[in-house]
Amino acid sequence: MSQPEKPNLDLINLVQRGRMQYDSSARPSQISGPYWIEAVRRPDIDAPGPTPRAAYWQITTTLEAVDDLWAQIKAATEAGKLGYKSKVATASRDAHSNTRVIYVLTYDRTDTADVERVRAALEALGLSATWHPD
Repeated sequence: MSQPEKPNLDLINLVQRGRMQYDSSARPSQISGPYWIEAVRRPDIDAPGPTPRAAYWQITTTLEAVDDLWAQIKAATEAGKLGYKSKVATASRDAHSNTRVIYVLTYDRTDTADVERVRAALEALGLSATWHPD
């Protein structure tokens, strides 16, 4: 029995870098193709990467406010002040909905100190978020 081919990680990394480059200047209110725009912590910041126990804080906002709010969360994520990654919904599942969601992902839901650190950082930004540990 032959082994399945291993995925081409160089190609996967190339696609991911291209996506992140696209996402770096995208405005959520102006995008309807990809469902999410993502921001990640800068690679020079020493912090844990995601585990299978990753979870997220959810922030619900409006179409009118999403661009400014995303700019704030994106900057904080890249600076290492929030989780390892954040993402914002670009298109609502309901075409008539005015809401958008932003997820701030924590690397491990069992690291209560880190979960609390992210909550406090969101609060310091003036944001209210709902915790989703599963």
